[in-house]
Amino acid sequence: MSLLSLRNGASVATREIPELSAEAWREALVEAVAAGGRAVALWASRTAGGARHLTAVLARDADASLALARLPLAGDAFPPLGEACPQLALFEREIAEQHGIRPEGRPSLPPLRFSRPEGPAVGCAGIHPVEGPEVHEVAVGPVHAGVIEPGHFRFQCHGERVLRLDIALGYAHRGVEAGIARGPAKRRIHYLETAAGDTTIGHATAYCEAIESLAGASAPPRGQALRAVALELERLANHTGDLGALAGDVGFQPTAAFCGRLRGEWLNLTAELCGSRFGRGLVRPGGCAFDVEPARIERMMARLDAAMRDLAASADLLWGSPSVLARFEGTGRLTEESARELGLVGPAARACGLSRDVRRNHPTGMFRFAQIPIARWQSGDVFARAWVRWLEIERSAGFVREQLRSLPDGPVRAPVGAALAPDRLCVSLVEGWRGEICHVAATDASGALSQVKIVDPSFHNWTGLALAMRGQQISDFPLCNKSFNLSYCGFDL
Repeated sequence: MSLLSLRNGASVATREIPELSAEAWREALVEAVAAGGRAVALWASRTAGGARHLTAVLARDADASLALARLPLAGDAFPPLGEACPQLALFEREIAEQHGIRPEGRPSLPPLRFSRPEGPAVGCAGIHPVEGPEVHEVAVGPVHAGVIEPGHFRFQCHGERVLRLDIALGYAHRGVEAGIARGPAKRRIHYLETAAGDTTIGHATAYCEAIESLAGASAPPRGQALRAVALELERLANHTGDLGALAGDVGFQPTAAFCGRLRGEWLNLTAELCGSRFGRGLVRPGGCAFDVEPARIERMMARLDAAMRDLAASADLLWGSPSVLARFEGTGRLTEESARELGLVGPAARACGLSRDVRRNHPTGMFRFAQIPIARWQSGDVFARAWVRWLEIERSAGFVREQLRSLPDGPVRAPVGAALAPDRLCVSLVEGWRGEICHVAATDASGALSQVKIVDPSFHNWTGLALAMRGQQISDFPLCNKSFNLSYCGFDL
């Protein structure tokens, strides 16, 4: 009863968010997570008068609601949460790093995204050496052999067996959140489209739905349908690329080669919508910036069917190969209990048996009317993460086909005024291809956008990769890492 209940995509007056005492706030969050809730976001902010507070958002998937509570801060400390609720541990480090507000009893926390003058550099802290005979360290990155973003991995090994993996990120920190809130309004959508470049549609949709809620507007049905089509095409492209990369990691070249080509087919279908293979320029406040005419819809349907035929044949080769399954099954296993405790989201969570999918649990837009069944598996290993991707490919392709076949009539975009409601806050969740994307947008007394909080699914899932590697052979890391396929820049922002 001490938490404010809110629906995904709805806004609330900031004064209505309950302010709790330190003890009551901590107890409410820990009890809500223990009762089946999960941490969505936790951040620090400052009022116009200079008062500081922490705000927490939890998801209650069972009743499709979000729960909010606020803690006013009198000093530079707050009740520790990470030990009682591990899925809040990274949020604690983020708050300590950005605002100098630390959980009580934790005077020193390793940096999360960037170095401070008084602290150790990113990549040189948070490492936990394992002592013992024949134990050795293997350091990988931050510069990698491929054309990928930087990240540092430190393995504590006994022979080939990994005892512990520490992951240090922050090399790609760009200050996206501050740039959105303080920068020129016209730049904001471009920052969002590149927050995680392979998730353009997911982040742009979450941001636009938040802005629409604060402006008292909504996208017309046709615009919502095209957004959903673009979101699923983004999922199809990335899942297909991941299946190909997983096949390549175990040396199975037929599927690797096919999926490399077919990923391009999905990207080209997105380009049919807006001229950009990554969907940039398509999703805008009020709907979509581009429409499709009947001839283009027919062309897209034909290309979709052809791509799915080839992809099904490629996947059959993958699932029919005993040598592939021998490498996939049992590798990098996570239990359902661990996934729930860490707050994993997306395919990584569903591969452990958890029913977490914003499209079903907290639907907005077209997903309120055309639902996609949740794809789950139970084994929590590389096979499960690959298999869940394949199930989602099949279901997303069917969804795109149905939406293109029955697009609502009317405009694709509605006007959204520049004025936003003052002193309000909106939480917007979207199921990106990696999992749950969270955008929190807040306005000040004049209606100006005062703060944007972004939580990419990778923020929740990197710890899952570290845990999945325990007890594995170090040679399994490329395969296990690709089965999660997390974002460096989406985490670093």
